Amino acid sequence: MNIKDEVKELRKLWGSYWQARVLLTANNLRVFDYLRTPKTSAEIADLIKTDPRATEILLDAVAGLGLLKKSKTAYRNSPTANHLLVTGTPYYQGDILRHADHLWTNWSNLDEIVKSGRPASKSFEADAFIRGMHNIAVMKAVEVIKVIDLKGVKKALDLGGGPGTYSLDLAPKINLVTLFDLPSAIAIAKDLVGKTGIHNISFIEGDFLEDNIGGGYDLVFISQVLHSFSADNNLKILGKARAALNSNGLLVIQEHYIEPDRTKPVHGSLFSVNMLVNTPGGRSYSVPEMKGWLSSLGFRKISHAIIGDSALVSGRKI
Repeated sequence: MNIKDEVKELRKLWGSYWQARVLLTANNLRVFDYLRTPKTSAEIADLIKTDPRATEILLDAVAGLGLLKKSKTAYRNSPTANHLLVTGTPYYQGDILRHADHLWTNWSNLDEIVKSGRPASKSFEADAFIRGMHNIAVMKAVEVIKVIDLKGVKKALDLGGGPGTYSLDLAPKINLVTLFDLPSAIAIAKDLVGKTGIHNISFIEGDFLEDNIGGGYDLVFISQVLHSFSADNNLKILGKARAALNSNGLLVIQEHYIEPDRTKPVHGSLFSVNMLVNTPGGRSYSVPEMKGWLSSLGFRKISHAIIGDSALVSGRKI
């Protein structure tokens, strides 16, 4: 690669935030909700109460990103925007974009965070975060649950299950799923579950580091939880999960995949930075690290599977 190509690649790195900011702003303003049918920038500005000149420039940029189509002076959603960015669609991603907008504020303090080692946590909205987790999980829950050995599982715990997306996919396959999470998450999960007509999901509100998580489970599923905590706290969480399992019960962890050197894939290493920014002790953990925790706690038949950008690590209480 010559020097011009190196500069070009570097510019792509530092300039990528332009695209992100345009998308986040368009989502915040609910632009896509209004563009299922063609409208001019002036019409959109009137609907969302924004400056006409600024709105036209924003819509042109969103069209440049390929999320809108422009014909003369009228704009309309691309198929991708209609599928993913219109409120209420089955695979809606606007909540996770709202959460990303809060992350933007926190990431903007990265210089100081690296100096101090302390997270920013200046911006957070529980509704955007929990519903955003549903936006992500709905894309892969069916595939993940298919990999789990549910033979003999009658009662399962979805620990830190957030919006209940995985509980909803587990519920038709077993007798009872219990979703354990903080009250703010449970409120949203009850709303989402209540719309489905599924009745074999129960709820426990609490802090799994401090409170009783119940017992008698054949399966404990812990999805995208451990990256928020230190290794010591994760051993505590996993120890409580083991105590809550029946004999021969199965523990399954889902986490972002990262290789043992923790530099790749890049999503995994960048997600560690996200945990640096937002938590006091979290980061991405590799499969060998998670397997080591399970082994130290007495789990047996420890194995793993890679599904897309996720690692599933499992072990049995024997």
